[in-house]
Amino acid sequence: MESLTVLLENLVNLIESCWDVAVALFHVIAPYAALLAWIAFWTLAVNWEKLYVVLVKQGGMVGVGLIAAVMWLIWCSVAPPNGGSHEFFGVITVGNYLGKFVFVSFLFTIMFLCGAVQLSGCCDKYLCFEEPAESDAHGHH
Repeated sequence: MESLTVLLENLVNLIESCWDVAVALFHVIAPYAALLAWIAFWTLAVNWEKLYVVLVKQGGMVGVGLIAAVMWLIWCSVAPPNGGSHEFFGVITVGNYLGKFVFVSFLFTIMFLCGAVQLSGCCDKYLCFEEPAESDAHGHH
């Protein structure tokens, strides 16, 4: 009977320890949640085979560049950093506009890297971009 009590105490300790690990992991991952969502979206939710055709062959890169420029300018105006400058790796200090340019460039670089990963076929088993079947449900004859 005593061994059953010891077993139950150890199971409770194990569950508490697993909970502590989960909470600590959440605190480590939470600040990066938006970046992880950005990576997941561009890797798993965008059909890069179709987007590549639009970007490269139909001139869509101009639109992407304009969106990046507008994103950069708005972010600079709306959210200036504390102290007026950004610090990178504790070594380099740059102004608001240059710092936000680096961040926006980083986000778009990640976006295109996600596309390269998807186009390489590394995550094909997680993707399903099937086109819906055309039907005559809309009254077209």
